[in-house]
Amino acid sequence: MLSYAVALIGILIVFNSPLNNLLFSNVNPHQCPGQIPQLHRIPLSTLNLREDLIALEGNSSLQCMPHTPAPVVHVYSREPLVLYIENFLSLDEREHLLGISEPLFEPSTTTSDGGQTTHRNTTVRDSEVAVIPRTDRVRCIENRAREIQGWRENVFIERLRTQRYRQGGHYNHHFDWSSNRGGWGRVSSFMVWVDDGDGSLVGGGTEFPRMKRSKDSRWCAFIECPGKTANKGDGLEQTPELGVTFKVIPGNAVYWENFRSDGTGRGWVEAWHAGLPVEKGVKVGLNIWSTGYIEQHERDSPITHERDPRRQPRLYPKVIDAGRIT
Repeated sequence: MLSYAVALIGILIVFNSPLNNLLFSNVNPHQCPGQIPQLHRIPLSTLNLREDLIALEGNSSLQCMPHTPAPVVHVYSREPLVLYIENFLSLDEREHLLGISEPLFEPSTTTSDGGQTTHRNTTVRDSEVAVIPRTDRVRCIENRAREIQGWRENVFIERLRTQRYRQGGHYNHHFDWSSNRGGWGRVSSFMVWVDDGDGSLVGGGTEFPRMKRSKDSRWCAFIECPGKTANKGDGLEQTPELGVTFKVIPGNAVYWENFRSDGTGRGWVEAWHAGLPVEKGVKVGLNIWSTGYIEQHERDSPITHERDPRRQPRLYPKVIDAGRIT
């Protein structure tokens, strides 16, 4: 319980706090006591979309070729939407990320005042971070993240960051979102695993303690299943329990959405997560966060969604729900 109490403080110190402060510097959200909060929306034109924080599209000549083996998307949860993606990164991309990150790594910091001041607190977060340059290969990774999300209108990829965790490195339980200011916020997250020290890593999984663990044992290939051996073929049921820890498998990723689509702007409590301590070795991960419009049900949405010709399945022909190919 103490770790959870400490981690509650972390809600205010995640990376999106300085980003929100810059994007929504003129926004004052209002809530009525005793009522279910409703989103008070501000127009896109008022947002401060800074290129040092947001990975804006714009290079129409960029050529991104599909890599092999092709990504395979598994639906882990529908509410909240959680996807597990095999082969999100190719080996070449992983090596490229490690190379460009190495000279840029610096100690991770935390903030409690919207980014005006930062400090290093290794009891909450102990890692090194690198805001990586937008090379062509990095831009292709950004495009892949947009594609998996369906090229959502008014959703913007934040600048990509790699995180390196040495022995003892961790990040206490936290939410990636800290507000829904003006109807906008950090709507989604990818945790992508880049390196596990050639298999020498022990620990360091990504834990969601409030999320239900699947009963299907085929998921044990990707999540920790106490007392179970991973077997993607038998589909035997295990006892459903709260708490899911995704294994560190280089090249793979987990994606989740942070906000409900009911118009309240409330976040999913199941999105509470942590980077567990590295017991041995070194872990390198890639954070892909998207800031944008918090969706409502279609009938309530004030935004008109025009058909985007890119909204055709291309890279991801196989979507697997609890082990069943659909």
